[in-house]
Amino acid sequence: MTAYAFDRVLTPEGWLAPGTVEVGADGRIAGVEAGEEGERVGGIALPGMPNLHSHAFQRAMAGLTERAGPGEDSFWTWREVMYGFVDRLGPDAAEAISAQLYCEMLKAGYTAVAEFHYLHHAPDGSSYGDLAEMAERVTAAAGRTGIALTLLPVLYNAGGFGGAPMGGAQRRFANDADRLLRIVETMRQRRGADPGFRVGLAPHSLRAVGPECLADAVAGLDAMDRDAPIHIHIAEQTKEVEDCVAWSGGRPVERLLETQDVGPRWCLVHATHMTPDETRALAATGAVAGLCPTTEANLGDGLFPLEAYLEAGGRLGIGSDSHVSVSPVEELRWLEYGQRLKSRRRNIAAPPEASTGARLHAAALEGGAGATARETGALEAGRAADIVTLDAAHPLLAGKTDDAILDAWVFAGNANLVRDVMVGGRWVVRNGRHPEEEAIGREFVRTMERLAG
Repeated sequence: MTAYAFDRVLTPEGWLAPGTVEVGADGRIAGVEAGEEGERVGGIALPGMPNLHSHAFQRAMAGLTERAGPGEDSFWTWREVMYGFVDRLGPDAAEAISAQLYCEMLKAGYTAVAEFHYLHHAPDGSSYGDLAEMAERVTAAAGRTGIALTLLPVLYNAGGFGGAPMGGAQRRFANDADRLLRIVETMRQRRGADPGFRVGLAPHSLRAVGPECLADAVAGLDAMDRDAPIHIHIAEQTKEVEDCVAWSGGRPVERLLETQDVGPRWCLVHATHMTPDETRALAATGAVAGLCPTTEANLGDGLFPLEAYLEAGGRLGIGSDSHVSVSPVEELRWLEYGQRLKSRRRNIAAPPEASTGARLHAAALEGGAGATARETGALEAGRAADIVTLDAAHPLLAGKTDDAILDAWVFAGNANLVRDVMVGGRWVVRNGRHPEEEAIGREFVRTMERLAG
């Protein structure tokens, strides 16, 4: 066991100044105490933030889709650009891009990631010799960087509601329930002993997975692990809602809640367009709303009904999705700022007399821990030792104590204050540097040059 001493430690009961975190050989926190009785690390110790929604390969697209097209741009035109990019990605490129992204995530303060992994097959749609080849590449990238990974192989079985045929660009994603579950089981068998690895299932969306296929996939996952997480895109775009109503007579969230036993193991990603009844119903299930404000803004999705959802006791977490930003601070900031712009009021997420930064930070930690199926999200005994330290000497934090630190971090600047990062009891970033970042960066640059050629 090793004890680490910090200037301040955020615990579920409040702040310790100074504080000591004891970490066992199993990578879990053995205890948290006031005082400095161990190896001095200094800084401000916070729980590591889970990133509950990632499409790793899309990091390589950041900045490449911001040129206006001949007509009106939308999520659907962006999707066509993404499909064209996907056709050029092989296993080596996918691994290099994932490693670069995961290194950036760690340096920003994310310690776990739920990878919504749908790039399964070769560009012509044929399977690689190893059906789990692309899943292995993502997993290898996570292992190299040290980030905890919740792998979510994506089921994609239709081109639209009602079983519409899939387009040619979607052939790399296509699986039936049986083949997708073989990928899940393969990764469970190969990687399941790794404490930093979990595997679940991600039906892509109701438009891409029909009711029978969805039921078969969930039943197959339950036969392996009834606690494994299930994530699904839902109600991201108004067109999706309209198409769902035209097909079934119901809205996407309404339809899902009627047909599936949605509960705490579920994460509904985006859930942007809900009625008040749907908002309350989702909150009542205990499922996590997976919110990705920078991507939702980039794609013109709309604004999640945050105030009503929090008032109903809903759980939430944050993800960087398409990775136009890789910053938990920016996700939390824009989650709040979008609500302020909509309502023309301030401090929407906070209850009276409370810190908005602290409220959002705590909610994202709790929901992210649930969505990644990882025992993290708090610095207390029994949890995974996922620790992020902020630089207490940075001018942005001068004169700040306790929750004002979180408010300053989230709302008062763009400097990266993250100094050290521990995942599962192992330091993976020290003094702002990842030991593999130069080598990973060189491989990423070579990959990008090849893709551009």
